[in-house]
Amino acid sequence: MQLIAEQLLNGLQFGLMLFLLAAGLTLVFGIMDLMNLAHGSLYMIGAYLMATIAAATGNFWLALPLAIVCTALVGLLLERSLVRHLYHRDHLAQVLATCAVILIADDRVKMIWGPAPLMLNAPPSLAGPVELVLGFYYPAYRLLIIGVGLLCAVGLYLLVTRTRAGMLVRAGASNREMAAVMGVRVSRLFAAIFVLGAALCAVAGALLGPVLAVEVGMGENILILALVVIVIGGIGSIRGALVGALLVGIVDTAGRAFLPTLLNAFLPLNVAANLGPALAAIAIYVLMAAVLFFKPSGLFPARG
Repeated sequence: MQLIAEQLLNGLQFGLMLFLLAAGLTLVFGIMDLMNLAHGSLYMIGAYLMATIAAATGNFWLALPLAIVCTALVGLLLERSLVRHLYHRDHLAQVLATCAVILIADDRVKMIWGPAPLMLNAPPSLAGPVELVLGFYYPAYRLLIIGVGLLCAVGLYLLVTRTRAGMLVRAGASNREMAAVMGVRVSRLFAAIFVLGAALCAVAGALLGPVLAVEVGMGENILILALVVIVIGGIGSIRGALVGALLVGIVDTAGRAFLPTLLNAFLPLNVAANLGPALAAIAIYVLMAAVLFFKPSGLFPARG
């Protein structure tokens, strides 16, 4: 039971970090109608900035907000210099342009930091485990990730549903032209949404740095999972992004943890060890196909 509980918490942790990426991506795509494949590059930049600032200052807690702010500024620069010119272009032009940004970002990272991965350690105060219940220990740093992910999810929900800014976002999502006629400065609204998405990417990249490798190209793999999440949850839906991210996180984590053991019951150990993670990765896309078969618009297609 302890192993199952641990893997569920791992899936929750990974799912919440996927939500931070998918939430920004689904807002950008659902509201701005922009296919931004460079979203994963902002996640990578956030992780690299976090590792660099933490190494320079020796203070994890100081580096975290600085990395988020710097990544948000990079997102603003990207939106002002390139992305704003893509709003009225077709999706093919958007994909080609943002794919170019991925290549440029990877090369820039290699030029600045080199091809070797960077080390990013969790703060010493969170390096050990915490006893959640009698005899059940869980890493303190992963609990921090879960807590931050939940706070961001609640904050984003309240922002979109309970504030004037959220009302403008929903108005832009429902009818962009009418919102502009009613006085909404759509260009500023789009820039704010893009910067918010960049900041959420930075949070995910900075917090996952001590858990995963901070390396060139780290954004591409997680971008694919984020796209799967928004397809499962429904494009433009924050609630759908959260539910889809949790489903993907738990399926991926549980599959990698338990499938090798199950397969080892009737397959050699080395075969089961290699086949299990592969089947876990396939299970995510099987889940997506099943959702699309029964609900082609996703689980929660309503915007907002």
